[in-house]
Amino acid sequence: MTPPELVALIEGHSERDGERDGEGNAAGNGRAHGAGDGGAENGRADGARDGGAGNGALPPGRALELGCGTGTGTNAVYLARHGWEVVAVDLVDRAIEEARVRADAAGVAVRLLQGDVTRLDELDAPGPYDLFFDLSCFCGIPPHRRDAYAAGLTRRAAPGSRLLMFGYGPGTLGDTFSGVTADELRARFEGWELVDVTPGTNPFPTFWFTLQAGNA
Repeated sequence: MTPPELVALIEGHSERDGERDGEGNAAGNGRAHGAGDGGAENGRADGARDGGAGNGALPPGRALELGCGTGTGTNAVYLARHGWEVVAVDLVDRAIEEARVRADAAGVAVRLLQGDVTRLDELDAPGPYDLFFDLSCFCGIPPHRRDAYAAGLTRRAAPGSRLLMFGYGPGTLGDTFSGVTADELRARFEGWELVDVTPGTNPFPTFWFTLQAGNA
């Protein structure tokens, strides 16, 4: 389901009534979509109405989803339905095929690219983009490739663009590298401002991070 955090950003509101099972509680196959290490599926229920945008909604623009397999195309389809021009990247060919099936069934156009999110220059995704969406992709990337991820987004960021990222805290997946902190994002995303950090609802540390690119 589309996370309420994304709905709130795109539509300017989010209903939170009803039961939800929390971000990331439905574990995937243990591999990050888009970079090949770590990661998990997002199992949070939508709980939000489709419909008119409320106050604070982002106007439709161009969006790039990093690691679209974590939502099996759900979030890319959601953005396309709300008027966004969407490009979605995933390393896993099966994830791309599942996302394509969802997009076709929904009757929306999503450009799907198989490749490494830390090597965007090798893909046909030049930007600029107004929105980047990452559902537990960055937090599973090996640390030595994370600067490349950040640099790739920065080169493609429109002035004032947003990055909405869901990530696990360090040590959550039981290995030595998975996880992300606010301090790491501040250090790696030069020229961006970390404007919001919201804890997830899981029994283990998870967070929603919102970053905004500079206007230069």
